[in-house]
Amino acid sequence: MRATMQIFQNIFSLYHTPTPLKQTHSIPHSIIICYNKTMDLAIIVPVHNAEKYLPRCIKSLLGATADINAKIILLNDASTDNSWDIMSEYKRKYKDKLEIYNRPHSGAGAIRNYGTELANLDKAKYIWFVDADDTVSPDSAHKLLNKAKEKDADLVMMRAKRIYQDGKTSYLSAVDESTEDYKSRFIRYGMGPWQVLIKRTWWEKHGFRFKEGIIQEDMELMSALILYTDKFASIDEPLYNYYETPESVLHKKDFTPHVYDIFPALTGLYERFKEAHAEQKYYSELEWFFIWNLLIDSAKDFAKYPEAKSGYQKSREMLQKYFPHWRHNKFLRAKPLKLQLLVRLNYYK
Repeated sequence: MRATMQIFQNIFSLYHTPTPLKQTHSIPHSIIICYNKTMDLAIIVPVHNAEKYLPRCIKSLLGATADINAKIILLNDASTDNSWDIMSEYKRKYKDKLEIYNRPHSGAGAIRNYGTELANLDKAKYIWFVDADDTVSPDSAHKLLNKAKEKDADLVMMRAKRIYQDGKTSYLSAVDESTEDYKSRFIRYGMGPWQVLIKRTWWEKHGFRFKEGIIQEDMELMSALILYTDKFASIDEPLYNYYETPESVLHKKDFTPHVYDIFPALTGLYERFKEAHAEQKYYSELEWFFIWNLLIDSAKDFAKYPEAKSGYQKSREMLQKYFPHWRHNKFLRAKPLKLQLLVRLNYYK
């Protein structure tokens, strides 16, 4: 009897209080006994100070999975606002659909890694990473699962709608798997982790993990995923709504040293291609990915913050190290002259 009570006390403690996030992210045995049913889908949602947007996110996920054998795993990353209270309230209302966990502050990469371990215990067939300030369409989960099962796909990519702070919108397209160069396009695309549905056993088999301690943890991994599968499918419908919010680390007005996270992220990506013996086969694609992210995307941050001016020099050094002849990149040369000039101007700043 005492042993039984101790087990339940362990579960209660883990549910309501933070537990140390070790490097291995091993799941305590007292949690494991809660996971014994196979499910179709595990949705992993890192939550950090998202009280303004979390209710709309949870509502959209509940709506999309209402008649699906799915679990929504909400992982609180040491929020200092009311995010945990919101999570707890929804958990009380939807006990069978939601799982909530309190974690010490460790960043989105570590939180997602912990979430995938929970999904492994659940033996979920597929996993989907969703950001706490975003929403999904009502039929998104159905369409993604149907496509994955129809094609026996390891990855299913979807189109996404991007909503800017001023209300304007644009669309992030999905890579069409029927085209001959779909792998090349996937590598050059640079999608977020929320834009793909992933077969869990395939993810686990290859031991994929997000890089921890940086904010661009997805860049280091996502473009390399296609190297490990030929089972890829896509849906050219906007099933995901990606919101740009002022609270996002990438969109903050004030300087943060995380603007330099681009460098370890790209280094890690290059190393992944080397490990897969693909850095030469996709040399031009990788080169273009570096050019875009260093001399176009990150260059905006370097220009925005006086403290980040050294980023230009770091970008030059990185390109010289990995791609000394980048100026001749075929994808760059195919771009409009105005963009080519911008790239060269940013290189020499």
